[in-house]
Amino acid sequence: MIITRWQAPIIPSKNQIKKILENEGLEPFEETYEPQVKIPDHRHPFAEVRVIVSGEILFNISGNQFVMRPGDRVEIPANTKHSHMIQGTDDCVCICAQRAI
Repeated sequence: MIITRWQAPIIPSKNQIKKILENEGLEPFEETYEPQVKIPDHRHPFAEVRVIVSGEILFNISGNQFVMRPGDRVEIPANTKHSHMIQGTDDCVCICAQRAI
């Protein structure tokens, strides 16, 4: 897994994040989760790329837990067990993409 923390004072917009992923040859799509939603352990046959637009999400990837906030990015390798839960009282909006292995 690769985690990239957003360090700049201005958070990128939804459209800017989509453009970044498109420039990597990916096809981004949007996901929105309500507060306290829990997605149980699962795996994908592709690498998952996820960038947070708003809200907070707690990830558990192979036993490693971390919170992601706006601008943060994670790339989860294919076939890696992971789960996540939305933190706080606001919806969490993510821009996601799938990277073929």
